[in-house]
Amino acid sequence: MSVFKIVGGKKLSGEIVPQGAKNEALQVISAVLLTSQQVTIKNIPHIRDVVKLIELLSSFGVSVTKLNDTDYTFCADSVNYDYFYTPEFIEQSTSLRGSILIVGPLLGRFGEGFIPSPGGDKIGRRRLDTHFIGFRDLGAEFSYDAHASSYSVKGKHLKGAYMLLDEASVTGTANIIMAAVLAEGVTTIYNAACEPYIQQLCKMLNCMGAKITGVGSNLLRIEGVTELGGCEHTILPDMIEVGSFMGIAAMTGSEITIKNVSFQDLGIIPQAFSRLGVQWELRGDDIYVPAQDSYTIPTFIDGSIMTISDAPWPGLTPDLLSVMLVVATQAVGSVLIHQKMFESRLFFVDKLIDMGCQIILCDPHRATVIGLGNKFTLRATTMSSPDIRAGVALLIAAMSAEGVSTIHNIEQIDRGYDNIDGRLNAIGAEIERVK
Repeated sequence: MSVFKIVGGKKLSGEIVPQGAKNEALQVISAVLLTSQQVTIKNIPHIRDVVKLIELLSSFGVSVTKLNDTDYTFCADSVNYDYFYTPEFIEQSTSLRGSILIVGPLLGRFGEGFIPSPGGDKIGRRRLDTHFIGFRDLGAEFSYDAHASSYSVKGKHLKGAYMLLDEASVTGTANIIMAAVLAEGVTTIYNAACEPYIQQLCKMLNCMGAKITGVGSNLLRIEGVTELGGCEHTILPDMIEVGSFMGIAAMTGSEITIKNVSFQDLGIIPQAFSRLGVQWELRGDDIYVPAQDSYTIPTFIDGSIMTISDAPWPGLTPDLLSVMLVVATQAVGSVLIHQKMFESRLFFVDKLIDMGCQIILCDPHRATVIGLGNKFTLRATTMSSPDIRAGVALLIAAMSAEGVSTIHNIEQIDRGYDNIDGRLNAIGAEIERVK
């Protein structure tokens, strides 16, 4: 176990490059199971969740070759199905939320998928119904073993179907797409998630020989094919990191340039920071955030309090609400943060209150933040990271605080951010990783 020791109040300056997108990486790496041919994936982030998924694939027979720090080749020409029922597989998959994404491609290509209840962040109920309802619509048989807490699906001859998803689940949509590309006939998915991660997965699958139309919309049409081939795919920069770096610049009053952000794939994220008073400029494909002594949260046109909430794409991703809440604590003005999707994700605010933030936790989904601007400097404290996004939010708060803060359980942060301490230290932060 390691902890971060953070000396707060340091001004940052310089350029920082976002890593490859974690959520896209989990999907496209799982998709290599759909073909026996070689697949090359570039810009893979070296983070705990992604590394665990690669190790999981390697354990049951996928040939993995690391070309450099970010690029890999995969070849799933000899998958060992016996491994799926071993204690080692159960241990590996239960430590990783993204392991659920191997079920769709296994079902599509081999007619069978099995997974114990996956792990991941403890941020409230994260049901898997959408995944398995979609598999059943394609003709698979589903069973749940309550004693072993495991899920299995079987369907040797999947057939295309029309389905209206009960929620626009990103991982659910990805899993159903990967099962449907090899199903007989046409599959239509309405209320599909359409995040850039899903768009990238569809583009990769089409490059492999799939026939998917409607990419970028919530209505996908998939014409099944008999087999897929190899391809080369490059992962987008991580939009959550881009937003996190914008938040760090604002909270520390620093001048930062975030390089190569793929701006057209960021959606509403930059505008959401504008609603908190954070200034930024687009320079080519870079986001430049100037040093600001203070930033002011505006009201709505009618004078009512600003509200920032998450929503399915093209709405604001829920993964950034923790960061935006922290940024609001040092703004001038008030904002209501409404986390609609996960009922436990705002519980970390008690740690911010200990640091001096003015926050009213209204209920598990809503928090009102009263920003005090420069009138009050946050106090350093000792805290623990409850999940990936809250962990980075606490790191941002500590970088703004006066004194030395300690964050425990930083393995949660490492699950989503590659060498975050080293990259921030390179532009002026003072973060020490202590064993």
